[in-house]
Amino acid sequence: MPRRTATMLASTLMLFALLCAGVFLKVPYSEMSPGPTVNTLGDSHGEPVLNISGRKTYPTSGHLNMTTVRVTGADYDMNLLEAVYGWLAGDNIVVPHENLYPGGKTEEQSTQENAEEFSQSQQSAKVAAMRQLGIPVTARVIVSSVVKASPADGQLHAGDVVQAVDGTPVTAPEDVAKLVTKHKPGEPVEFTVIPATEAAEAAKAQREPSGSTKVTITAGKAPGGGHAIVGIRAGTDHTFPFTIDIKLADVGGPSAGLMFALGIVDKLTPEDLTGGKFVAGTGTIDDQGKVGPIGGIQMKTIGARQAGAEYFLTPAENCAAAAADVPAGLTLVKVSTMGDATKALEKISKGDKAGLPQCGKP
Repeated sequence: MPRRTATMLASTLMLFALLCAGVFLKVPYSEMSPGPTVNTLGDSHGEPVLNISGRKTYPTSGHLNMTTVRVTGADYDMNLLEAVYGWLAGDNIVVPHENLYPGGKTEEQSTQENAEEFSQSQQSAKVAAMRQLGIPVTARVIVSSVVKASPADGQLHAGDVVQAVDGTPVTAPEDVAKLVTKHKPGEPVEFTVIPATEAAEAAKAQREPSGSTKVTITAGKAPGGGHAIVGIRAGTDHTFPFTIDIKLADVGGPSAGLMFALGIVDKLTPEDLTGGKFVAGTGTIDDQGKVGPIGGIQMKTIGARQAGAEYFLTPAENCAAAAADVPAGLTLVKVSTMGDATKALEKISKGDKAGLPQCGKP
């Protein structure tokens, strides 16, 4: 065989071997890329993202888009070839798998956690919007979840409203734990609750619940400790003077809270918040309207600009990372609270770009 042919054959075989190694060699990395954006003022899969009934709403224009990040699944094993491609691709980021799924989190656990965070973000968005508009909101302590095979299993249920423990009224979730741990394991603990079914029916009909029920539970012993437990996690629920439904499939996590809250405010006020402008953004929101940081900020700014956004509402704590690589044509607006966001939208609607608090500028 001629030397030139042999060299080419050897090179081809080596390249083939490297490609095979790249395909079959698994690496502990995951990939992030820009995900779709959804206008909270518009529709998704043929249904309004925000549907408000029982209260007058007003026409809106423009966009208030929430943004997402695509990530490889918790159970997906990335190979070396995919990792190299991801490192070279301009709009993707390859990160250690542990960064996205700490502690060996499974796909099922990740999906459940994202769903719970998404549900909580919707609740907080409604509360923050109501408070921004000065509309009264009633808070109440509820059973968020019940541990299987615990003393409370079968006696208390998720959604039950907890009014008192041993006759002492509770006003915050932490009150429940404090009152339970006053007991010793084996002692009875009396809960005064409104059953979840009755609470839901009353809220739907916008009436007061018909009555409460007393449930006595024998306290168990905490694993690894000696204090008393009953096996529930307490949380906060809110009742509103009208109905707000948020419908958005295939999305999880808490980062859409800010944009949901702004969409609700826009629909409930005569003024057009955006003035027809294309605004996108991200950020968690709490009941008090504080905006918190999120992950994957650069992926979200890229996705927003690709969708046509001109302005991006950015959590203050994400500003430095976002400003390090801003897509051309996108203005990053720094926000720390709902108040900051609504004031920024007023300036955006008027075209007052110079007056905006921008990321990366003093």
